[in-house]
Amino acid sequence: MKVGLLVRIEAKPEFADEVAAMLRGAQELAEQENGTVAWFAFRESATTFGVFDAFEDEQGRQEHLSGRIAAALGEAAQTKLSAAPVIARIDLLGAKIS
Repeated sequence: MKVGLLVRIEAKPEFADEVAAMLRGAQELAEQENGTVAWFAFRESATTFGVFDAFEDEQGRQEHLSGRIAAALGEAAQTKLSAAPVIARIDLLGAKIS
């Protein structure tokens, strides 16, 4: 794994449970992406969520960014999020997976 994404998502309080459900459901989509090596969705607080994903190369990352999960997140941003998701492109320096 060489590159990744770290995404911070802030839901409107009244939509927090829907955003959580959307992220849980996105796991199935992530499993279908050949270029996505690792995918994690998490909840940091009542309304703050995040996603971390890792890819072997830039092509995998780009495919993910133009895929169904990103599209669903963009759609949710219009009504269910208090701000647009903050997406950071990261380079991975090391990883341990059991």
